[in-house]
Amino acid sequence: MRITMNKQITAQELRQKYIDFFVSKGHTQIPSASLVPENDPSVLFTTAGMHPLVPYLKGESHPSGTRLVNYQKCVRTGDIDEVGDNTHLTFFEMLGNWSLGDYFKEDAIKWSFEFLTSNEWLGISLDNLAFTYFAGDENTPEDHESKKLWLDLGVSESRIKSLGKEDNWWPAGGKHPGPQGPDTEMFYWTGDEDAPEEFDPEDSRWVEIWNDVFMQFNQTAEGVLEPLSKQNVDTGMGLERTLAVLQGKKSVFETELFTPILNAIRDLIGDAYDERGARIIADHIRSSVMMISDGVLPSNKDQGYILRRLIRRSLREFHKLGQDSVDVTPVIIASISTLSDAYPELAKMQDQIIEIIVNEGTKFQKTLSRGLKEFEKMFSSKGHVSGEEAFTLYATFGFPLELTQELVEEKGEGVDKDVFAAEFQKHQDISRQGAEKKFAGGLADHSDESKRLHTATHLLHQALRTVLGDHVEQRGSNITQDRLRFDFSHEEKMTDQEKQQVQKIVNEQIEKDLPIHFEMLTVEEAKERGAIGLFEDKYAQVGDKIKVYFVGNEESGCFSKEICGGPHVDRTSELRSFRIKKEESSSAGVRRIKAVLE
Repeated sequence: MRITMNKQITAQELRQKYIDFFVSKGHTQIPSASLVPENDPSVLFTTAGMHPLVPYLKGESHPSGTRLVNYQKCVRTGDIDEVGDNTHLTFFEMLGNWSLGDYFKEDAIKWSFEFLTSNEWLGISLDNLAFTYFAGDENTPEDHESKKLWLDLGVSESRIKSLGKEDNWWPAGGKHPGPQGPDTEMFYWTGDEDAPEEFDPEDSRWVEIWNDVFMQFNQTAEGVLEPLSKQNVDTGMGLERTLAVLQGKKSVFETELFTPILNAIRDLIGDAYDERGARIIADHIRSSVMMISDGVLPSNKDQGYILRRLIRRSLREFHKLGQDSVDVTPVIIASISTLSDAYPELAKMQDQIIEIIVNEGTKFQKTLSRGLKEFEKMFSSKGHVSGEEAFTLYATFGFPLELTQELVEEKGEGVDKDVFAAEFQKHQDISRQGAEKKFAGGLADHSDESKRLHTATHLLHQALRTVLGDHVEQRGSNITQDRLRFDFSHEEKMTDQEKQQVQKIVNEQIEKDLPIHFEMLTVEEAKERGAIGLFEDKYAQVGDKIKVYFVGNEESGCFSKEICGGPHVDRTSELRSFRIKKEESSSAGVRRIKAVLE
């Protein structure tokens, strides 16, 4: 039998051990960034721990130094149809540590080995570990250094394999411009018998748990790999997957991160309980909770569309299990309970999260009701429902194919699923074409236009405080290359006069051609100098430095002083002209402005 840890580690213990280990190696813990990328229009959600750090991986100075560690909230939706198996999740957490031009391969590999195998940390037997590294290709040499480092640490050569760019290069295949490089991956044996001496990466019982990326190149738009002036390390360990293998579980759903949620679902469903359906519900409700906690609301666009889809998909699973109308509140509460140790803000937002999910569920019940009426019209007129009509019910009314099938079969007929699938594929192709720009690259956008719009949010924030009062605080921000979106605390709808005043103040600052610069200050210094922003960073200890951007000259009085990570332009005149397009409600007590630069 394989060797396992003496004491079964918990999720919170794994998070804390990881943080403590890298803090002991000179790293500074930084907080998880929002699931909604503030300055990255290339992705809808933060999909990896490195996404919020792209400006610093490209050379900007990070206020917390050159060695960083955290656990990061992430969402990936590309495998949403796979959710329910043993490993795929929509929301997940990544444990990560970074070197920004500091240490490189030797320390990264040595520390990875120590954290995994030392009895002081995870204490995994080397008998249960295997490793891969980059094999090299016609453009890039084999990563002999990584292989030698593993060998020097006592790893058997039979447990080290080289793989190509699709497996051991980040980003996979090296197809996009930007920082990239070879990686080395660590695998854990999950089989019931002893691990074989020879490592076979194709054997699914070897599960990848950690990945060290060595960013030593920049790929130009023409596809040329150039050495970076500063080499970086970006690592990632999936919390849920690693927890499952360390606990000897066959599935992430068997860990304490999911069992309370599944128990709540079982209580609601009773004898109709189905494991895969319950897993889908658990994943989707849990993911919805985390999205809402970061300001996402159900809608028909972007992040809101994904949230709406997750909520409705979970309710469809309940319907398939015989629950036509169900109160998912216990499932929401159980989801929050499994995550509140790491994210205490969830408990404070519990009532709000419940209200949003339950309200969306109520709306979907009405959608189902409309779909049923439309179905009856279709069937009564022809005596059957075609594949094209089933797709119309799905695309127009959100009516699931499986419900259409059930209803038709009750009447002794069937639906042409091949035709439905063909129509659905057309729909996906159109959607994919529209989304290609949205998801191109996956790296934070730092174009001149995005920098201009990001800088404009600083002017807008201060102008709102000037017109509406000092109670105004930022509640969220989203930048694309075309517009800015700014959420702020304010109870009432803005009047036309107030909007005009705000717009006028911003444009006045643009016309003044004010200089913009930043300073590294402690929290105490930033407060003393009148900076605004989020001071509640739970990792900002006394004496820690933060980045504060100043718009204007302090001698003559700055227009804006705000905590921010960037990116920004150098002078306000680069913004040209500011226009508010729309002001609307975002949520209770929060308003939203959409604006453009012309």
